[in-house]
Amino acid sequence: MQYLVMDYEYAPLRLPSNVDRLTATAQLTIQAEFGGWELARVRLFPDGTRQVMLRRRISSESQPALSI
Repeated sequence: MQYLVMDYEYAPLRLPSNVDRLTATAQLTIQAEFGGWELARVRLFPDGTRQVMLRRRISSESQPALSI
């Protein structure tokens, strides 16, 4: 059996505790919509900060940069 391995590029982000969930969702949705990013992981820390990992497939075409 053969597996197809897809290569991804990753973009780590840290959202401060003063960014509420609705605002974080809106920012990440915009990145997904226009930049081709998808949510790979979110970690919520006790102080309220979020560590977010976005990913997208590496392609030969030019893609927009991350703009958060």
